Amino acid sequence: MIDPRTLREDPEAVRASQRARGEDEGVVDKLLDLDTRRRSAIATADKLRAEQKSVSKQVPKASPEEKPALLARAKDLSAQVKAAEIEQNEASEEFDQLFRILPNLVHPDAPIGGEDDFAVLKTVGEVPSFDFAPRDHLELMEGLGALDMERGAKVSGSRFYFLSGVGAQLQLALLNMAVARSMANGFTPMITPSLVRPEIMAGTGFLGAHSSEVYRLRDDDLYLVGTSEVPLAGYHSDEILDLGSGPRRYAGWSSCYRREAGSYGKDTRGIIRVHQFDKVEMFVFAKPEDAESEHERLLGWEEDMLAAIEVPYRVIDTATGDLGTSAYRKYDCEAWVPTQETYRELTSTSNCTTFQARRLSVRYRDDNGKPQTAATLNGTLATTRWIVAIVENHQQPDGSVRVPVALRPFLGGLEVLEPVKR
Repeated sequence: MIDPRTLREDPEAVRASQRARGEDEGVVDKLLDLDTRRRSAIATADKLRAEQKSVSKQVPKASPEEKPALLARAKDLSAQVKAAEIEQNEASEEFDQLFRILPNLVHPDAPIGGEDDFAVLKTVGEVPSFDFAPRDHLELMEGLGALDMERGAKVSGSRFYFLSGVGAQLQLALLNMAVARSMANGFTPMITPSLVRPEIMAGTGFLGAHSSEVYRLRDDDLYLVGTSEVPLAGYHSDEILDLGSGPRRYAGWSSCYRREAGSYGKDTRGIIRVHQFDKVEMFVFAKPEDAESEHERLLGWEEDMLAAIEVPYRVIDTATGDLGTSAYRKYDCEAWVPTQETYRELTSTSNCTTFQARRLSVRYRDDNGKPQTAATLNGTLATTRWIVAIVENHQQPDGSVRVPVALRPFLGGLEVLEPVKR
């Protein structure tokens, strides 16, 4: 959640952020009214308690004639205190429920608009030109014996798949390369739980506008994660971290699960949009004043990975209306997919400021030893979808695929993935 002081001291900034996101700005006035009600009820209850205490002290000293009136007054004050407490609790509960669904503020430099209103910050690499008709990733991977969508659907339903042979090897190589690079940059590798408690999922902001994307196990009251960002955000919940020597960085390897609600008919061919995939995700706890520079570092590490797989890509500044609930600003890196003749997202990195840490009570001590709310950031370092860009951009006329040089050591030195003989 945002800092409540921002709501009280600069409500227009919150209204402007809501407008930029395309959200209801009227919620700000509702929250302010509830906050006023709550604070007024607290003040009233405190005043009445003080008076009640004063009257109670007078009772033992009162004369027989005075005592009945004082007892009646004490009883009346007790009833008024209870009424004020009920008003306080009701206003507090309404405020908390509404405040928790208020999204993070947006960065003043983020482009305003919806999904298509992003700003292209840079374009890197040359789009490949083939002297043959390029195959799409599904045809290439089936030819390599790397992917089986038909049996995936038979076993689990649509948008599930088997990676086999060099397909499985390629994913493991890619994710292992991501882990190795993350460790070289000071990240601690983590293999995270796939199931989390409701308070952890809610704490990261995924049970708001995007709750329909999340798989829930109702009998166990647990949620399947769509990214290791969720368990990593909860890893230090209710803790005070030592950030004196710099940000705390983790690289989480996990399977990820997404319902893809509302995407019926989109990207149904191959493994671009699926219900389960693997990912290495960077996650950082930092001091708020270090968050923006750390965000740029995360983007740089993502770009280093894209350079390593030798694919053309562009970096976009995501528009305000396309930001997740917890994101203050988000950069996406999109790789060129030759058969679609467009760029498709491979990575995203978000600065979530103190939004998630405030909900999860993750703090650090400032220079005066006082606990303060930490900032959190996240960024993709590799996913199953990257295989699409690798095989399509590095395909050869016979259906083989050249392995990017940096990836070869993780594939046992393989330089080319050859089609299987049928």
